[in-house]
Amino acid sequence: MARVALENLTKIFTGLRGETIHAVNNASLTVEDKELLVLVGPSACGKTTTLRLIAGLDEATRGTISIDGHVVNRTPAKDRDVAMVFQNGALYPHMSARENMAFGLKLRGCPREEIDKRVREATAILDLDCCLDRKPEALSGGQRQRVALGRALVRRPSLFLFDEPLSSLDPQMRPRLRAEIRRLHSRFAATMLYVTHDQVEAMSLGNRIAVMKEGAIQQVAEPMCLYHQPANLFVAGFIGSPPMNFFRGSLVSEGNGLLFQEQLGNGADPARRMALRLEEAMALRGRGFTGKSVVLGIRPENMQRHLAEAPSEWRVEAITESIEPLGPETYLHLATAAHSFVARLLATDSGGANQKVSLLFDMSRAHLFDPKTGLAI
Repeated sequence: MARVALENLTKIFTGLRGETIHAVNNASLTVEDKELLVLVGPSACGKTTTLRLIAGLDEATRGTISIDGHVVNRTPAKDRDVAMVFQNGALYPHMSARENMAFGLKLRGCPREEIDKRVREATAILDLDCCLDRKPEALSGGQRQRVALGRALVRRPSLFLFDEPLSSLDPQMRPRLRAEIRRLHSRFAATMLYVTHDQVEAMSLGNRIAVMKEGAIQQVAEPMCLYHQPANLFVAGFIGSPPMNFFRGSLVSEGNGLLFQEQLGNGADPARRMALRLEEAMALRGRGFTGKSVVLGIRPENMQRHLAEAPSEWRVEAITESIEPLGPETYLHLATAAHSFVARLLATDSGGANQKVSLLFDMSRAHLFDPKTGLAI
């Protein structure tokens, strides 16, 4: 397998009007040997361009790409020992599934017996026996993607690159293919770099996740570390479904502690202003922001209906704007004096629309961010 290292990687395109576009902007990232690392971010953030640079399909403007310690910037794509699985499978329409999987090996002059052996192995792993003689037009979306996976597997490359391979599949098919990829990674102990815009895929697949925005790497961490300890506002808002709620306000001293006070807009009712006491560890981190603007972040699942014994300084009064019943749980869309937010509650705790609701915010799981830099405090 292979260890991949990107150092200050940059790819610049020229737009239609002559403007400079940094598709990848000074990105540094390491994919360890035998690791499955997921690169996640919104559309047009540079994920696919990064894969294409590693594969040798595009040329870097600046920076280096190393595979197993060897800089490969000037190495042709065919010599990089990399297999790439594309979003649409990219199968040859005039070839059968068997021929599609074998074609790359034929081009490399692999003996017929070895080709047949590898195709049989991939077919058994991916459960493709029933459709080997069918052409792509006669295959389902899931079968086409499994053939594309098989084509990559038979090559036995040092590095697998996946460019949103599940995005065009039905929602019911995606969990099965995700499990297939996890199983392949475990079985072959392969080095894999997987690109997606779906944070559910990222959380369920990756040993680590790299979050990307506007061509730059925002944070690289294990999935639950990324979820519980986001480095900045973008990561906090991108990872999680529903996303983290954000409240703008300021920190004020009260006794030995700090209070977060909601920032009111024009026409807001001061009597409904949200005020929450910071948990002790957070208050220590936020002491330098006393009297300054901050952003308070809290996830929808870190709220619950008001409990009588709960501390009053963690209670929030809000109005229910709408309700999303989802079976065992319900999303409540609520409003304070100046902010709208979402609470994720048990169905039995949901209540009704246009009602006043008392919620308990678990401030031990809240986050503070600097609104100027976006960084976590």
